Amino acid sequence: MPQSRRDFLSLTAKCAMLAAGADLGLPMLLHAATPEDSGSTALPVPGKSGLFGLLAPEGGLTLTAAEAPGALPASGAPMLAYRTSHKGMDYLNPILVLNKGQNFEATLVNGLSEPTIVHWHGVDGPWRQAGHPSYAIGPGGSYKYAFPITNRAGTYWYHPHPHALTAKQAYMGLASFFIVRDGEEEAFAKDLDLRLGETDIPLVIQDKRLTPNGQLDYSPSQDDLFMGYLGNIVLANGQRRSTLKTATRLYRFRLLNGSTARIYNLSFVFGGARLPFLLVGNDGGFLPAPQQLDGLFLAPGERAEVLLDLRTLSPGQEVFLQNMPFDPMHNEGGGMMGMMGMGEMAGMGHGSAQAPVAEHGGGHETAPVASAGSHGALGEGDAYPILRLLVEQKVAYDRSLPKSLPDIPKPPTGGTERPITLAMRHMGGWTINGLTFDMDSSPIVVKKRGPEVWRISNSKESMPHPMHLHGYFYRVLERRGSPPQVKSRAVDPRGRLASDLGYKDTVLVWPGETVSVCIDFGTPKYPGEQLFLFHCHNLEHEDQGMMLNVKVV
Repeated sequence: MPQSRRDFLSLTAKCAMLAAGADLGLPMLLHAATPEDSGSTALPVPGKSGLFGLLAPEGGLTLTAAEAPGALPASGAPMLAYRTSHKGMDYLNPILVLNKGQNFEATLVNGLSEPTIVHWHGVDGPWRQAGHPSYAIGPGGSYKYAFPITNRAGTYWYHPHPHALTAKQAYMGLASFFIVRDGEEEAFAKDLDLRLGETDIPLVIQDKRLTPNGQLDYSPSQDDLFMGYLGNIVLANGQRRSTLKTATRLYRFRLLNGSTARIYNLSFVFGGARLPFLLVGNDGGFLPAPQQLDGLFLAPGERAEVLLDLRTLSPGQEVFLQNMPFDPMHNEGGGMMGMMGMGEMAGMGHGSAQAPVAEHGGGHETAPVASAGSHGALGEGDAYPILRLLVEQKVAYDRSLPKSLPDIPKPPTGGTERPITLAMRHMGGWTINGLTFDMDSSPIVVKKRGPEVWRISNSKESMPHPMHLHGYFYRVLERRGSPPQVKSRAVDPRGRLASDLGYKDTVLVWPGETVSVCIDFGTPKYPGEQLFLFHCHNLEHEDQGMMLNVKVV
């Protein structure tokens, strides 16, 4: 029997797909993605201009949020992008590369037909510079940002944050990296001979729904808004089934989950086996020490910096960055299935019937034959390839894997303890401490600028929630009640994962789990009263109100 609302809708949609397949003379089989389906196109690698071009700004920038015709690499469809020009070069969604201590200045111009604002995700700055939705600007408006870069080196990012429009605008393309460098980062890159855009690869992973003619489709149903909008394809830097040609050396991948809702369980797979890799950084930069892994969960908003050693491979061999099977833990069914009508059970107005469609280059992509639905075509916990790494060249490379990383202080002790409860509200939707977002209300008030311990508990009859805090970083102290697939990856007696170590700005809380985090509200020392946000980074959840103001006095 289906265990959750998403499982139930997926099952009914698959039944509808089988019926559609019979009607259309299509094979009555559900297509499961395999590595052979991947790798017919080149991965868009960040270059000196264009989409995801590397931009080290000197002086102020003007970023215009607008439609970019033909810009989506996967299909040539239009997408939304941040456009700018700098020193005679044109960029879409530039990867901003800045140095610690540098002053950052940018003006956002709204070329959309609806309000927008930019959130510099993980980047230090006072609240009026952090993209609070109360400062969203209307069409034709502008907003100026100016603040010093005080972050340690790390992989941060930027995306829209207008209330109730964040998911749509980010899904349609408005998102990119914000990379900070410092002396420690430069020494690390020099020691390993890592060059940004060549052997140090920013990689944003996003799932999308494409219409039969390749257009981006964001048309969430009520169930999508409740559970999160899942796509029928997964893109790497905007391209599907792509290949990165490599040499027999070490590579750094800066992984960003830029999806609105999908969680990934990532591994590098060679010959049917998982390759070990080294996790060296997360949301807030370098970890206290390298961690050898063969897989990690990456939730919306999270980042992971990994080193992959390809020296044992030979030219012609290939490795796949793959989503590995896992339980998405959509336990939100509860009494909801009893509330669903017979029309929903028949898949009417909800599940998207999918049929395999052959494409040039071999393999299949799933494309909708009915209206887009609640579950998406590609199961969240299914196995599917994301990127193919093709070893093309044998090179001499004698650099050693790092055994240590730049030191970081231990989390502060003491401070106020604050319980945080994540739960489903009556008749659907999600709450934090029983509340939903009110622009003019501040349910969480930090009265002393020092450490607090937040104990974030998720209901068992729930789904995973990636919880993001603006303005400050978490230090994860403990995980309790973790499901077996999470507990099995713990790296210490407190149940913490390798990706929990160091500084975090987004932490995934699974159903039935309590994650305790320390937040030092004394660092950074922002002047005056501050109003930051605490929300779920399942962006459909955020837009539906799973977000609270946090007032720091």
